[in-house]
Amino acid sequence: MTVMAVTMQDVARAAGVSVKTVSNVVNGYPYIRDTTKEKVLSAIADLGYQMNATARSLRSGKTGMIGLAVPELSLPYFAQLADAVIQHAEARGLTVLIEQTGADPAREREALHGHRRQLTDGLIMSPLALGPDDVDTFTVRYPLVLLGERVFNANADHVTMHNVEGARAATSHLITQGCQRIAVIGAHEGEVMGSAKLRTEGYLQALADHGIDADPTLIREAGLWHRSTGAQALFQLLDDGVEFDGIFALNDAMALGALYALHTRRVAVPDQVKVIGFDDIDDARYSFPPLSSVDPGRDHIARTAVDLLHERIEQPTDDHTPQKIIADYTIIARASSGGDGTTLVTA
Repeated sequence: MTVMAVTMQDVARAAGVSVKTVSNVVNGYPYIRDTTKEKVLSAIADLGYQMNATARSLRSGKTGMIGLAVPELSLPYFAQLADAVIQHAEARGLTVLIEQTGADPAREREALHGHRRQLTDGLIMSPLALGPDDVDTFTVRYPLVLLGERVFNANADHVTMHNVEGARAATSHLITQGCQRIAVIGAHEGEVMGSAKLRTEGYLQALADHGIDADPTLIREAGLWHRSTGAQALFQLLDDGVEFDGIFALNDAMALGALYALHTRRVAVPDQVKVIGFDDIDDARYSFPPLSSVDPGRDHIARTAVDLLHERIEQPTDDHTPQKIIADYTIIARASSGGDGTTLVTA
């Protein structure tokens, strides 16, 4: 009895979508609703289509696709990171399948061990929910590159940024601009490992460097790092009557929210309060006034992650020593902190 190969038309019928939609999912097209993508991926896994997806896969055992799992694309940093990963992957002849985990531990585990991994040759992942206690979850049998600050001791290559040093330099910049009462927005009380803890640590180090005592009333919590949480934290700071002359927001989205709150309350920036963020997203240079920020080396991170993953895919080995690479950072001093757009610190 001859078993017919599964076709793209078979997948489309099983998923209840068009052949074009199946093609878009297989080729990593990013603008597809999650529910539609899930139906197609489930049909592909159930029918075994991934084993016959392309002639390239039959010849080489590779799909030519890599995964990128990030918390959410609504955050500008991750949207721009994804764009950079796609560009560098295309230069390597690779297609990127993007997954949003929503900072949910179950979805992060699914990204690591779910059926999508049958469609890709490797994965670049920025975990946000899983942490040091989940290190065994990152033991996988395919090439894996981790990003971010949640997991440092997994058996995988890791590309990250100078969180402490960048935050320290950002806070020092505000101090050299005359600020003595600097509020930090985005702290996560009790966080053991992560961007919030590391960047808050850098902020505290800068205060100590300049002989300024830390004031707990100036350290403000925020849950998800969005514009709305930055604005809410700033409104609360103003309502509490706490005096401040500088704001260090732990990412640019919160910094933009803080600028909105300051404008709403008619607080002049930078004359009364100077502001700096972290990430140097594209919106930073177009805000009013243009936002000072820490450029953490996003393009370097994307390029290095793709290069490492490509190397592991092309030269697989069971005993490679994981690499840890930290991108350089730059302080961009724009008008929100009294700067003129020049680069102040590169490290």
